[in-house]
Amino acid sequence: MTTLPERTEKTLGLVIDLDTCVGCHACVTACKGWNTENYGAPLADKDAYGANPVGSFLNRVHSFEVTPSEGPAQLFHMPKSCLHCADAPCVTVCPTGASYKRTEDGIVLVNESDCIGCGLCAWACPYGAREMDPVEGVMKKCTLCVDRIYNENLPQEDRQPACVRTCPAGARHFGDLSDPESDVSKLVAERGGMDLMPEQGTAPVNKYLPPRPRDAEPELDVLAPFLAPVAEEPTGFLGWLDRTLSKVS
Repeated sequence: MTTLPERTEKTLGLVIDLDTCVGCHACVTACKGWNTENYGAPLADKDAYGANPVGSFLNRVHSFEVTPSEGPAQLFHMPKSCLHCADAPCVTVCPTGASYKRTEDGIVLVNESDCIGCGLCAWACPYGAREMDPVEGVMKKCTLCVDRIYNENLPQEDRQPACVRTCPAGARHFGDLSDPESDVSKLVAERGGMDLMPEQGTAPVNKYLPPRPRDAEPELDVLAPFLAPVAEEPTGFLGWLDRTLSKVS
């Protein structure tokens, strides 16, 4: 079995703002594109429009409608990928050492050449963040785009995960969560960032910023002046114009 490092030099991860995410799936598309064309074996995507499509995704967005005790119902979107847990059970159950957590930055990765496709890590992950590639026969997962964030051939603004770079709403943030002065750490402190399923004891690195309460539904009497019906028969210049255009048509 694989052991976890006692400590890591950095704790790189994501902070996702559930109040800002609009569920557009741009992060899903960017993740699929980058990880199919670059790091590791391509993500499977066979017969996508046929009778038996197969494929794998490292990032997904789930949408939920919630009815609070007070106020109107809210729809919020929950992006989910590997959370790069400090106490990652997917690593400790791996029989070949293919799953491991890096000491230098805390990123959890899979060495695909050592993976035997046993699926133990998927069973151990309480978040369903591991995905077996049906074509390659090995386990795939979010890498935090490790081949982007350290790539000196890319402009500095592109050295972040593809999902973060492409998010049109600015709902995804990337940085070192072990640094209290980093932007992501400040966001977590200011907005009450929370762990996903903390009762599992995995100490996930990725944090979620909770949705803000929505305003109450507007009263109809406030809108009444704007809902008054227009005159059935226009008068004056508009009446003449309406009658003239009716004759032309």
